[in-house]
Amino acid sequence: MTDSHEDRRRFKRIAFDAKTELTQNHKTWPVHLIDLSLKGLLIERPSPWQGNPDEPFIVDIHLNVDIFVQMEVRLTHDDHNHLGFVCEHIGLESVTHLRRLIELNLADHDELERELAALIEV
Repeated sequence: MTDSHEDRRRFKRIAFDAKTELTQNHKTWPVHLIDLSLKGLLIERPSPWQGNPDEPFIVDIHLNVDIFVQMEVRLTHDDHNHLGFVCEHIGLESVTHLRRLIELNLADHDELERELAALIEV
């Protein structure tokens, strides 16, 4: 029996639209955020795309004028005009904002707690 990619995913993704910027080596791309989770995000590939998949990126997701989530991310897949990233590092303030965002979008508080526990295990 084989598991689909969705079945193996441990973190619930939520669709979210926010001003998002991807940065690598002093190059910044405004990007369209498709969805995010406690452990990563999916964006539309910007054009032109010149990112180096072997180096880390910084992503800034602006929740409003004063509040943003910033993560150091690594590219995990590039397909069908989408780029998928896994979070390598996130600061306490950003994870607090992200947790609240996920909490507001999940109907099940227990599911959020399971995801937080899984994040700590990773």
